[in-house]
Amino acid sequence: MSPFPVLLGNAATHIDAELSRILDRETDRGTPPRLVSAMRHAVLGGGKRFRPFLTLQSAALFGVEPSFAQTAACAVELIHCYSLVHDDLPCMDNDELRRGRPTVWKAYDEWTAVLAGDALQSLAFEILSAPTGHDNPTIRAELVLALSCAGGAGGMVGGQILDLEADKLQVGPHGDIAHITRLQAMKTGKLIAVACELGAILGKASPEDVKALKIYGDALGFAFQISDDLLDAEGQTEEVGKATGKDAAAGKATLVSLFGVTEARHHLDQAIDQAIAALERFSARTQPLIDAANYMGRRTH
Repeated sequence: MSPFPVLLGNAATHIDAELSRILDRETDRGTPPRLVSAMRHAVLGGGKRFRPFLTLQSAALFGVEPSFAQTAACAVELIHCYSLVHDDLPCMDNDELRRGRPTVWKAYDEWTAVLAGDALQSLAFEILSAPTGHDNPTIRAELVLALSCAGGAGGMVGGQILDLEADKLQVGPHGDIAHITRLQAMKTGKLIAVACELGAILGKASPEDVKALKIYGDALGFAFQISDDLLDAEGQTEEVGKATGKDAAAGKATLVSLFGVTEARHHLDQAIDQAIAALERFSARTQPLIDAANYMGRRTH
């Protein structure tokens, strides 16, 4: 096993333990058991914890207090998990399998899934805005602002709208490309980019350093979505952990469907190169982030 999967796995272990502790508090303060159970199903059922890893590593560039970085990393993952719960709903992507297990709506029901997603979103901002998130309230406010913008109408939620519209496009190929590129930047890229940006905010980084990490995150987000499309086109359900072949079956426009596998992989390689180039201004401790970018080119799940 190469060093990066080990590093990613170790980070996931620590994040899983903290997420479990955070969710245990929900039981302690009287949250309805069914809701807690659904939240735990959504969050603790596996996952690479790639976004939290990016937060931890970007924070490490600036010597951030580990407990602050861990809280921000958990907040990003809670937002990601809430989005998956809602994306899987019958009114959205209608998926029954996630991370090799039944999706939340399938394991419980639709109304429980909606409310579990809502609760996870609120919980993310609760832990990020609490004094344990950072001892400087201004920093906490900046963290909340950045994450809310990335996850809202101008980011992940808006991207989901564009994604659900993608199979209804009746425009020429250049319009399709522009639409798909925009939806990928919003739906997937914004949250990956902000995962990096939060580390810079915690580290009180210079505007130039914040910009460099944003460029890295944007390029990485684009690479992530292309690799996700390639997995849907080429991967096996048992290995990927969710249904594959759905985009083609639905006639959904993706970069893979527009360009073909070879050209899509070319765009993937370009995005990886752009992400790595953005890290050149940082003289040390960037190898994990470089490895994270290269990982996008060989994902199997």
